[in-house]
Amino acid sequence: MSEHARHRRPVSWRLILSGSWLAIVIICAVFAPYIAPHDPLAQDLLLERLPPFWVSGAEPGYYLGTDGLGRDVLSRIIYGARIALTVAFVAATAACLIGSTMGLVAGYFRGWLDQIVSRIVDIWMSFPPVLFSILLVAVIGTGLHSVIIAITAIDWIRFCRVVRAETLVQTRMDYIDSARAAGFSRLNILVREVFPNALPTIVALLSLEMGIAVIVEAILSFVNLSISTDDPTWGGMIAEGRTIIHFAWWVLVFPLIALFLTVLAFSQFGEGLRDRFDPVLR
Repeated sequence: MSEHARHRRPVSWRLILSGSWLAIVIICAVFAPYIAPHDPLAQDLLLERLPPFWVSGAEPGYYLGTDGLGRDVLSRIIYGARIALTVAFVAATAACLIGSTMGLVAGYFRGWLDQIVSRIVDIWMSFPPVLFSILLVAVIGTGLHSVIIAITAIDWIRFCRVVRAETLVQTRMDYIDSARAAGFSRLNILVREVFPNALPTIVALLSLEMGIAVIVEAILSFVNLSISTDDPTWGGMIAEGRTIIHFAWWVLVFPLIALFLTVLAFSQFGEGLRDRFDPVLR
């Protein structure tokens, strides 16, 4: 057996399972008009609160039942994935770019620059994140762009703190002294040496942040501070299902399951990528 084969890391089932679920959600979001069996906004009071297909009294074609206005639950979950993933990818990526850049610069150059960034982070952390997001959306108005701005404005500090700490660890490594001895400039060391070694941590945190963004969007939708209440969102469906849970439990349970599995998949996918590609763990 070759040396490479002996040290090859086994397949991570955590990475495979979480990646498979995220792939399903992404496919549903991208191809929602072709996958959804019904118009998610179409109302029919004659079909209100129909149960899922395996329960007595179900209607053919409404696989997960209908809500209190006769709208198809499965179609609304599929279209709700579009909003959840849009917020997850855009807001988390923006927060990652801002926070990681500040964390790398502060952790590497230190001194007065590090002190300024650290004080800004301390001040920002004094605000409760969920309440701060609700306040921001209430001030700048509801809408998808407002949700993205609010999440970005709150969660960049998470990236900044973690990446700064990781950068401080990396700058004490022997390979940094070797790079300095070789005559590399400080910017070259930061970009070519420190950043690649901090990247697995950033990727894991980015994936975790996408899950957090999905939760925050659901919370804002739950309190009607996200997009229009007519548009399907997982948080809005959960809020509606809570009021009729004794008559139509499926309206609450299915979007809640979709939300839980998506957040869990983002978390496990990030950890799986970190375990797979972190040079220290390898």
